[in-house]
Amino acid sequence: MASKALSFDVGDYVVYPKHGVGRVIELQSTDIAGMQLELYVLRFEKERMTLRVPTNKAESVGMRKLSSDKTLKEALETLKGKPKVKRTMWSRRAQEYEAKINSGDLVSIAEVVRDLFRADDQPEQSYSERQIFEAATSRLARELGAMEETDEVGAQTKILEILNKAAPLHVKEKAE
Repeated sequence: MASKALSFDVGDYVVYPKHGVGRVIELQSTDIAGMQLELYVLRFEKERMTLRVPTNKAESVGMRKLSSDKTLKEALETLKGKPKVKRTMWSRRAQEYEAKINSGDLVSIAEVVRDLFRADDQPEQSYSERQIFEAATSRLARELGAMEETDEVGAQTKILEILNKAAPLHVKEKAE
């Protein structure tokens, strides 16, 4: 068996791209079809889900430690940027947004949050826009919360404060 490039300990927060932030609750060794298999047992509290990931597959599925402070700063800066809305069909944009969310990349998730954010004085979002916005915001907030040792609600409040401060600046740019 190849040496493990990634190693996580019990209690570590990890990011699993398709599910977001989870916690390693156990390292398990099990026998499957006569082969000894080492597994990380991950717990995702929000989804009330437990996932078992073979230790030798952790890297190939994209499992990673929480982002670095540098990446977090970059993601929060991304939120302050001007929203980029492509003029393509919604179904195509929705697929791109979903792909960014499922990539597990914090900056890509921040881009989705920024692009789909609507301030109180802006037009309403469609139901599907709202769903994707909430999924991206939740994913970003869970990682931010785990990194800053706060809860998801507190992290979401921080994200919305950043977005609400930046929104008027971009409206002024349009008017000029």
